[in-house]
Amino acid sequence: MRPPYCARLQSSFCVRKMKKLSQAKLLAEWLREIGVDFVSLPDKKNEKLSDPAGAETLDDIRQGLAKCGNCALRETRKTIVFGTGNPDAQLMFIGEGPGAEEDKKGEPFVGAAGKRLDLWIKFIGLKREDVYIANIVKCRPPGNRPPNLEEARLCMPYLVRQIKAVRPQLICTLGLSALNYMLGLDERMTKVRGIWHEWNGIPLLPTYHPAFILRKPPKEEEVFEDLKKLASRFSLLGRK
Repeated sequence: MRPPYCARLQSSFCVRKMKKLSQAKLLAEWLREIGVDFVSLPDKKNEKLSDPAGAETLDDIRQGLAKCGNCALRETRKTIVFGTGNPDAQLMFIGEGPGAEEDKKGEPFVGAAGKRLDLWIKFIGLKREDVYIANIVKCRPPGNRPPNLEEARLCMPYLVRQIKAVRPQLICTLGLSALNYMLGLDERMTKVRGIWHEWNGIPLLPTYHPAFILRKPPKEEEVFEDLKKLASRFSLLGRK
């Protein structure tokens, strides 16, 4: 005899929740393996990134990345898209992955989405050369799709090293995949955008990806709300 309809719904809901929890646990495990401590433990909640003498530079990381062949994205990419901007930036933007234009030119956010991001950076009173811009993955996923878990898992260590080299005081993630992979979450953008989080002691603010806004222009008003929060927090920093 089949269970009542409401019981079947509850069962289906539980299965979905268990899958989400399993994904979040997997994310948490591999992020911890590469040195990302995003779990709010009492003794590490406000732990800052270390600054050892002789720490590697962005050029060191770029040279190592040139030999990367860790995942299947190497088979379809044209170029490795490393990152761009001020190597001593106080603010770092992190997206999901390169698109077609970025894959062609080897630089993140240079297409239509990049032009929109430039406007956002100007909105908070900065220029593109004042900030540092990178992505979760350095190679373009086919069809401009978001990077999957395995691709992010293999490429995330390079991003962690970039953050340690730049040492930003603020991070802004662009798009849901960037936030979820950074913090090991499984949330919807409508629930997390504009809310301050923390990555290894660095304040992190999520907002929509510029490419999404190009498809849904009315949502840009929400982005400007987020950018006002970002600008306010940035104004409190001591300029380098």
